[in-house]
Amino acid sequence: MTKSDASVLLFFIDGLGIGTRGPFNPLDNLAGAAPLAVFQNETPETFLDGIVVPTDPRLGIEGRPQSASGQTTILTGVNAPAAVGYHKQGFPNKALLEIIGNYSIFRQLTDAGVEPITFANAYTSGFFSERPRWVSATTAAVEAAGLQFRTVEDVRNGAAVFMDYTNRILIERGEDVAIRSEVEAATVLARIVAENRFTLYEYFITDKAGHAQDMDLAKTILTSLALFIRELLIKLDLDRTTVILTSDHGNIEDLSSRNHTLHLVPTIVWGAQREQIAARIQTLADITPAIVALLTGK
Repeated sequence: MTKSDASVLLFFIDGLGIGTRGPFNPLDNLAGAAPLAVFQNETPETFLDGIVVPTDPRLGIEGRPQSASGQTTILTGVNAPAAVGYHKQGFPNKALLEIIGNYSIFRQLTDAGVEPITFANAYTSGFFSERPRWVSATTAAVEAAGLQFRTVEDVRNGAAVFMDYTNRILIERGEDVAIRSEVEAATVLARIVAENRFTLYEYFITDKAGHAQDMDLAKTILTSLALFIRELLIKLDLDRTTVILTSDHGNIEDLSSRNHTLHLVPTIVWGAQREQIAARIQTLADITPAIVALLTGK
């Protein structure tokens, strides 16, 4: 395989850490939780020879890792907490947006001539008609490269996946879309991945469930998410595509508290280049450089 043949899917899950077994971890003894069932001090069960890399989200800065700074780090390769001096929660502020604008993985790949590249998630019409004051790190990263956003119409046409890949939340919001099974959603995302050199997909309901400390909801979404991931991996050409699953901080793995955890997060790598990629990753700041190196051959 040459660099022009390689492709990468970065599958981002918000709020998934490597926890301990026990009554507050919804992954403990959860049937069908592979490959997400990763525990401290245990050799993880693998699926399709995935390599689990316990990854540092704290990045040398005191305090609990947070979404804005962690996601900025993942999507740029810049240690964002160190750059601003703290872990920033919620949405990126001006300083983080500047980092994303300059170093977005989409911009780095575009500048290097890697194409096509895409964000697989769909946006509702409300995003375009009533631009929110605060945007996510992923949104800012896409905009930094001037890429087109996918829409609910793309969901209807089988050309996009909503952050709730089942479409239930879209239906609750009044959108005219059909419910998708995990298999159907995986089929759509696999097709998008096959059409692009680099694809990003974002899922953040895990973080919401962690903050809610809702054990039943956590078990339900983790079981569904794990099935979605397994079906996706089966449908992808892993001789050509490297899949990197990672998170920005822990949360859902410990429902004893509504706060983010201090745990390492699992980065799981599948595909023919899994050993090469896994060997490069120690912290969240290593993910974008590893992807750029693979896709540019540098």
